[in-house]
Amino acid sequence: MKPFLRQQLAKYKDRQGELEFLLSREDIMKDMEQFLKLSREHTDVAAVAGRWERFQQREADLATGQDMLSDAAGDEDMLAMAQEEIDGATAEMAQLEAELQRMLLPKDPDDARPAFVEIRAGTGGDESALFAGDLARMYTRYCDSIGLKTEIASASESELGGYKEVVLRIEGSTQTSSGSCGAYGMLKFESGGHRVQRVPATETQGRIHTSACTIAVLAEQDEVEAAKINPSDLRIDTYRASGAGGQHINKTDSAVRITHIPTGIVAECQDGRSQHSNKAQALKVLTARIHEKERSERAAKDAAERKSLVGSGDRSDRIRTYNYPQGRLTDHRINLTLYKLDRAMEGDLGDVIEALQAHEAAQQLAALENSLN
Repeated sequence: MKPFLRQQLAKYKDRQGELEFLLSREDIMKDMEQFLKLSREHTDVAAVAGRWERFQQREADLATGQDMLSDAAGDEDMLAMAQEEIDGATAEMAQLEAELQRMLLPKDPDDARPAFVEIRAGTGGDESALFAGDLARMYTRYCDSIGLKTEIASASESELGGYKEVVLRIEGSTQTSSGSCGAYGMLKFESGGHRVQRVPATETQGRIHTSACTIAVLAEQDEVEAAKINPSDLRIDTYRASGAGGQHINKTDSAVRITHIPTGIVAECQDGRSQHSNKAQALKVLTARIHEKERSERAAKDAAERKSLVGSGDRSDRIRTYNYPQGRLTDHRINLTLYKLDRAMEGDLGDVIEALQAHEAAQQLAALENSLN
């Protein structure tokens, strides 16, 4: 294990002792807000300290096994016992070190939040809209497979099927190798340009076309964040909804469009059954878009400093290609190519998501090491 990691981990044991002392004080116990804050920190710190203590125990076991091995000349039983101890300690230490590295990385407070996944058809006309529908289905199936709940927040359907634009709202949490993770944490690296190469259903001569969609993944903000928006900065328009939805949808001005005047950011919703529900949903999406704009500006600044390739939030970048003739999916940010496109489009995205998360973790670890040197 690298020396800088040992230095950081030693601090956790000290902090655990400090927190246990603070939590035992009567004045802290009477201040419920402070008590809960310290309790949450203690839970996180204790988890790291516990694994660090186990790593040190296995490190001692490894040293003992190596001593046994050097003293067991000619004794087959002793040699076998020593080798078993060495192998077991080495394997567990490697696992613990990987876990500890992940636990030391800075946590994105938005990772636990629900997410809005906005999919917009781009170049390619009707084929792009069909691809947008395929992507929406892909994400829905992936989320179902890991226990996340998906619903359509708003949609603008195209004439031949698919979507000109669709916004999915995804909530829940799932277990990963580094602990529990929310919808935003699982999907945040999907923001960017997605390109498809295939023969469209409308193509009569069998030619391969290239189309594209853009995806933006936004962290849903709580009501406190929405309350921070000055109502005088909002322009709210109502209009008659269009598209599928039966007779009701065309009889009332239930659709709502909200514009944030200072930034020009717009959100609209027409899929709810009332103007009130559409306004509430549109305000949620608007708040998420404003937050994402601020996040993107910070990320762009950080990216310029550390040249981050993942998580920059730049929606114009082409991040992935779906090549149907070759059955190939390629993520250009990490040079990952998988020949399992059919399975990926059915929601088998685990390999891609995990690779992106691992890449970002490696970058964060390198940045942490550099900051301490």
